[in-house]
Amino acid sequence: MTIKKELQQAVDKAEDVTNSRVLEILARLGFAVSGILHLLVGAIAIRLAVGGTGSADFSGAVAELATMPVGPFLLWGSFAACAALSLWQTSDAIFDFNHQPTKTKAKNKAKAVLQAIVYAVLALTLWHFVTGTGSGGDNRKATSDFTVSMMVAPGGVALLVVIGVAVAVTGVVYGIRGPKKSFQKQLRMPAPGPARTAVTALGVAGYLAKGTVLLLAGLLIVVATVKQHPEDSTGLDGGLRALRDQPLGPYLLAAVGAGLICYGAYMVMRARLAKMSK
Repeated sequence: MTIKKELQQAVDKAEDVTNSRVLEILARLGFAVSGILHLLVGAIAIRLAVGGTGSADFSGAVAELATMPVGPFLLWGSFAACAALSLWQTSDAIFDFNHQPTKTKAKNKAKAVLQAIVYAVLALTLWHFVTGTGSGGDNRKATSDFTVSMMVAPGGVALLVVIGVAVAVTGVVYGIRGPKKSFQKQLRMPAPGPARTAVTALGVAGYLAKGTVLLLAGLLIVVATVKQHPEDSTGLDGGLRALRDQPLGPYLLAAVGAGLICYGAYMVMRARLAKMSK
């Protein structure tokens, strides 16, 4: 009984920490950091559409962030914010949704786990730059290397196809979420007026663009696996470059880049409007 009581006290203490106002503020800043990185990815995509250079993924965006004035300060702050948001989502997965029906609870906990992983990966990318070991092509290389490793592992090919399909399906879900405006459930929406209209418009355009790039990245994984060309699995940057190579590709890429800028602006607004209460 004593051990059980001590464990419960430890759990309660951990929950109190993750419910703290300081962590909530940092987690909200994590949304803003994600928004800024999406803004940069969108800008790089437009640059690629007009014949420029750059890596249109998060490592490329962080590389651009690092070149800005007070770059080290920005990197440290962004790392702390993304790590805090990952911790916040992890606490959601552990402590929240327990009062909900089993099916809904499992769905929401799984969603929180996936979000925690996404922001943990962002934090890791930022950490590599903070420590001086990161470069603009890290995400592209990491995706390709992961595909190579999985293809030689037992059952790896089938798992890669499943992962690619899952990413593509996630893209479709994101794309649908825009026109349906279901993202509004995550926010404390402003009163009817210009601010509400702006948040809604940015969310619709942003989710459509985010869904498009996730769909492209997932399809690249599947195609590279089926054709046994793991070097073609190049993540977000590869997906956007593949789009550029299609008929009317530069125009499509520019449109997606503009949409990602909208998504970035939406995420910056989400930092203020997100429902964070436990």
